[in-house]
Amino acid sequence: MTGPLDAVAGRLAAVPGLRRWIGPDDGVVVAQAASIAALAWPGRARWQLPTPVLAAAGAALVGGGAVTVAAGAVHGARLTPRVEPPEDAELYTEGLYALSRNPIYAGLLTAAAGWAVLRRRPEPLLAWAALVAVLTRKARQEEARLVERFGQPYEAYRLRTPRFVGLPRGRRDGTGAR
Repeated sequence: MTGPLDAVAGRLAAVPGLRRWIGPDDGVVVAQAASIAALAWPGRARWQLPTPVLAAAGAALVGGGAVTVAAGAVHGARLTPRVEPPEDAELYTEGLYALSRNPIYAGLLTAAAGWAVLRRRPEPLLAWAALVAVLTRKARQEEARLVERFGQPYEAYRLRTPRFVGLPRGRRDGTGAR
């Protein structure tokens, strides 16, 4: 991503102490923060929802949040919103990472969907759609960096594991073997 968001990221990266959290080419991180902030768009609810929908949205919010926290905890102090993986990054392929290459994003999108529905107004729903687009783009950028960093082990992992959600896949040679 280049353009105004990268310019904002560059300015933020120049602030002492922020380089761990944002780099000059992390415009997508700025877009991610803006999308998350937009979920809190102010205003009253505009429509009513049936109790089962409210319950499902609440469950998505709590469950997605739990997945996000659990997947993030695997990284410990190395967790960062940046696209570039930390120098000491490891390739995680077990636990939640066996089900999703991006379980933090999958959990965040699930929680954000629940929140957007609970807000009962259009702006948070649009912010959620923007977050889906931003995190998809960010995941693709991260994947390119992970291929550079980890090579064939990451490629094999990428082929068998969905980006966000789904069941692990067999090999693409049609045998179904892993």
